[in-house]
Amino acid sequence: MTMAAWMSLALFVAIAVALSAGFPVAFTLAGVSLAFAALGILTGTFDPVFLEAFPNRMYGVMTNETLIAVPVFVFMGVMLERSRLADQLLRSLASMMRGMPGGLGIAVVLVGAMMAASTGIVGATVVTMGLISLPTMLERRYNPAVATGTICAAGTLGQIIPPSIVLIILADQLASAVDQASTMRKGLYKDATGEIAMPSEFDIVSTSAGDMFMGAFIPGLVLVAIYMAYILISALLRPKTAPPVHYEGELDRKFALSVLLALVPPLTLIFAVLGS
Repeated sequence: MTMAAWMSLALFVAIAVALSAGFPVAFTLAGVSLAFAALGILTGTFDPVFLEAFPNRMYGVMTNETLIAVPVFVFMGVMLERSRLADQLLRSLASMMRGMPGGLGIAVVLVGAMMAASTGIVGATVVTMGLISLPTMLERRYNPAVATGTICAAGTLGQIIPPSIVLIILADQLASAVDQASTMRKGLYKDATGEIAMPSEFDIVSTSAGDMFMGAFIPGLVLVAIYMAYILISALLRPKTAPPVHYEGELDRKFALSVLLALVPPLTLIFAVLGS
């Protein structure tokens, strides 16, 4: 292996160790990268000319209208976690599915889907659902593998259910790639025909974040249905892994009002974000 390959491997290991030690993600990625850039300059494996584009690149990212949605969605996820709406929603849905095999796991998937459609990020959903539902599922004699797997599966729904930060970043990267491909295609057309203007039917059209949201919406719902069906079938075939939970209380008007109050804020947020 070359020196540059060893440096890349060491960079990956250093980032993994720093993240495992509990350092903040932003400072870890920036600090380790700059430290290895300085080390690369000293060893001659990194050209410092690349650092000259760093201010312009940072300014371009900060002024990108598409990427503005990323910190806003992160803020939404933090607010849902701090307001304990997910906790209320999980308790209400779990109470509605009393006596149903795997009902608590299905409630976790539903809450994970709603949080995914509200925040668009994975970390906040996984952490929130882990803190809220994992102790309850283990207390109700759920199999640890089923409990943790359900939480992880429900948490990753934020990658596909709109609005997804992954889809936003992917749309931005595709737009940049389309611009580069369009420039190259115009140059090739000019070299082949001698004409400056290329017909529009030969050009490449980018995919917007809204189009990607529309394309991922149905597959996201299908994935939620598959998760729920798997938990239900698994609970029916192996009742001890996800036993039904019996909750105290009555399904009266007061309970219906509490469920409504728990559902309205996240649903309103989902419709407001996707509708706009």
